[in-house]
Amino acid sequence: MKRWLLHVLFWVAYTLQDALMEYTWSAALMAGVPDGRRFIIALHAATAATMPKLIITYFVLYAAVPQVLKEKRNLAWVTLQVIAVMAVSLVLYRVTFVYYINQVVYDGIGKPGALFSLPRLLLGIIDIGFVCATAVAFKLLRMQLSARVREKDLVKEKLETELKFLRNQTNPHFLFNTLNNIYALTRKKSDQAPEIVMKLSKLLRFMLYESGKGMITMAEEIRMINDYLDLERIRYNNRLNVTFTQDIDQEQHPVAPLLLMPFVENAFKHGVSETRFDSYVHMDLRLQKGILTFTVENNREHEGNNSQHKIGLGNVRRQLELMYTEHQLLVFSEAAVFKVVLTINLDSHAKI
Repeated sequence: MKRWLLHVLFWVAYTLQDALMEYTWSAALMAGVPDGRRFIIALHAATAATMPKLIITYFVLYAAVPQVLKEKRNLAWVTLQVIAVMAVSLVLYRVTFVYYINQVVYDGIGKPGALFSLPRLLLGIIDIGFVCATAVAFKLLRMQLSARVREKDLVKEKLETELKFLRNQTNPHFLFNTLNNIYALTRKKSDQAPEIVMKLSKLLRFMLYESGKGMITMAEEIRMINDYLDLERIRYNNRLNVTFTQDIDQEQHPVAPLLLMPFVENAFKHGVSETRFDSYVHMDLRLQKGILTFTVENNREHEGNNSQHKIGLGNVRRQLELMYTEHQLLVFSEAAVFKVVLTINLDSHAKI
C-alpha cells in the first residue's frame, strides 16, 4: 500500500476515535442536542485538536527517529529538539482548545479553564504523546517488517545464486569429446552423424533453457538421461555395457531439473573413461508414491581420483540440501567398484 494512503488511513482512524471520545465526554454539556448533530460537533472538535499533533508527530517520524537510527546526532541533542517541538505543539494545542474549540465549536457552553494551567498542560501532553507514540510504534513496526522482507529476499536470492552456481559446475564435460566424435563421423560421412547432432542439440537446449525452470517432470529428466547415454555409447563405440532400468508409477511427477544427471556423468567421467576393459554402468531408477530411489554403479581399474569424487559429490549434496528436506545419499567406494544410492522424498521439495 502506498505510504500516503497509510498516513491518511491512520489519521482518519485516529480522528474518528478521538471524535467518539469527545462525543461521549460532551453528553452532559449538550444534553438537548440531537445525537447526529452532537457527533458532527465532536468530529469538528477532534479534527481541530488533531492539527497541532501533526507537528510533533511528523517531526519525530521524519527528523528525530532517522537521526537516532542512523546515529547522526547525539541522543541528548535529539531529545532537546523533541522537547522544543513538543512545547510548540502544546502551546498550539492549548490555544486551539481555548480560543477555537471551546469558543467556536462548542459556542462557549463549557468552561475553557486557564490557558496554561498544570492539569490542562498534563492532559495535553498525554493526548499529544499518545498519538505521537502510536504513530512511531507503527513506523518502527513497518520498518521491522520491511527489513525482514528484505532479509528474506536477500537470503532467497543468495540461495538461488548458489544453486545456479552449483548447477553450472555440473556442465557436461563430455561435450567436447562428443563434438570430436561428431567431427570424425562427418569426415567419414557416417549415417549416424545427423542423429548424434540432433541428440546433442536437444541435450544442450535442455541444459541451457529447461534446467532454469523450478521443476520439470520425471519423464523429461529420464529423456535427458537417455539422450546422454546414446551420446556416450557413440563416443565409446559401444565398447561398454550400459543398463538403465526404470520402475515409475507417475512419469509426470515434478522433480528438480538436473537432479540425477551429475551421478550419471560422474560414472562416465571417473569410471568408464579410466577403464580399459569390460566397462559398465548400471543404473536403476524407481519412483513409488513420491519416493525416488536412484542407484548408479560403475566399475573402475583402480581407486583413484577420490578427491574429484568428493568434490563432485559435495556439490551434489549441497544441491540436495537446497532442494529437498528429506533425502539420503549413500556412497560405496571400493577398489574396483563405485556405487551411489540416492533416496529422496520428492514431495519434500524446499521452496527457496
